[in-house]
Amino acid sequence: MPAQSAEVVRLEKLSKHYVEGGQLRPILDAADATFCTGELVAIRGRSGTGKSTLLNLIAGIDEPDSGRIFVDGQCVTDLSQRRRTEFRRDHIGFVFQFFNLIPTLTVYENVALPAELAGGAHARAVSTRALQLLDEVGLAARRDSFPDKLSGGEQQRVAIARALVCDPRLVLADEPTGNLDEANSKLVMDLLDRVTRRDGRSLLIVTHSRRVAALADRVFNITHGHLEPDAG
Repeated sequence: MPAQSAEVVRLEKLSKHYVEGGQLRPILDAADATFCTGELVAIRGRSGTGKSTLLNLIAGIDEPDSGRIFVDGQCVTDLSQRRRTEFRRDHIGFVFQFFNLIPTLTVYENVALPAELAGGAHARAVSTRALQLLDEVGLAARRDSFPDKLSGGEQQRVAIARALVCDPRLVLADEPTGNLDEANSKLVMDLLDRVTRRDGRSLLIVTHSRRVAALADRVFNITHGHLEPDAG
């Protein structure tokens, strides 16, 4: 963990259950954790243990059954759905396993879209910001291409640029290398690591990959609904 770091995410007694086969199954059970500025944290666990659910809860996409989530000092669980959406747009970037690029928009348009939807200062600065990010991810020359003309690794780099366009302090990445070969996985993780640490962002990444987890400052496993520090 960085020597001087401020709290970015705090989970307090976070619980989430799902109904499966007519029975209530705990996904998260009174989970507690704190993540800090400039920190890369990997979340591991078997399929179905709640890794993606945890990211969705932190992002305010889903709601917990109980407990509280603080992001940048704001208790997101106290916000209305509309305010959670606004807060997520301004403070959180999300990178998905399946890229989720809009096929009818160009590379540039995909990256710029969140800032244009946000309006205000984000929209006014969108052209410069989007082009800077495309240059940083090595795709400035492909700005007018459509997603189906890009490789999987290139699409994920576009998705990273899109996640950063509103300059969030927190980036959540759900299996960002899950559909990539080893070479592209390394490129994407090097990029994520660089753009988060350099600007003091925090990166929470869900992964099955031991190689990806080895890059993290800390690793947590979700076991029986609890977030447990990896023993190594």
